[in-house]
Amino acid sequence: MEIDPKRMTIGFVGTGTITEAVVTGLGKTGFRDTQIVLSPRNESVAARLAAANGNVSIASGNQDVLDRSDLVFVAVRPQIAEEVVRALRFRPDHHVISFVAATPLDRLLEWIDQPVRLSQAIPLPFVADLQGATAIHPPDEVSHAVFSVLGAAIEVESEREFDLLAAASSMMGTYFGILDAASAWLESQGLARAAGDAYLRQLFSGLAHAARSRPAASFDELVGEHSTKGGLNEQVLEDFRDFGGTAALQKALARVLARIRPGDGKLS
Repeated sequence: MEIDPKRMTIGFVGTGTITEAVVTGLGKTGFRDTQIVLSPRNESVAARLAAANGNVSIASGNQDVLDRSDLVFVAVRPQIAEEVVRALRFRPDHHVISFVAATPLDRLLEWIDQPVRLSQAIPLPFVADLQGATAIHPPDEVSHAVFSVLGAAIEVESEREFDLLAAASSMMGTYFGILDAASAWLESQGLARAAGDAYLRQLFSGLAHAARSRPAASFDELVGEHSTKGGLNEQVLEDFRDFGGTAALQKALARVLARIRPGDGKLS
């Protein structure tokens, strides 16, 4: 029988930034009438979402979320995940999707202590605007149905592949850090900060559009298309590599992977 996630009641254990982004995004899709039940843990976020969406209600507690829901998103910090999950009584028919970082599925199943259907996902804040990609493991039609309408759903077969995508998602701060460093340099050379910021926002927005509009093109091909032989773009890329930028980035990603998967993350 085909599963229709829109006919499920969706519950969120944990009401932080990512829950707010997912619920906000769902409100702009065909899930806008699907019943959603929120944990009251973050009172201000829960109240804001309930006020903005007629299909959203606030539970009396985390167990009430589970009792009222078919599809349960676990969206709590990894530091408190075990305590929160072990305290809950799951039903065998629950479909559970975990947002908990660096926490393997087998460990979650041990805490849940029921034969639930379980997958994990990494939604990013951009899903609020139906943008970006969400990594999913293992491939799951319910997870795909939810996250494909919030942007792109990237399904991977193995837990290590999922963890590699989790490591890649750690570059968000670095992206803005590069923009900040470039803008600071422009300012140091006499350009008003507002002008530099405005220019860089549009420049990188255009580059993101170029990448999205050419999904079959490799990044190396895009490098070639945006770097004239002997030109300024080629020079900066060569300097970035020669001054250790590429090595530093790959080393940083390896260190993140080692945190997610202790003993892993060695550079090849």
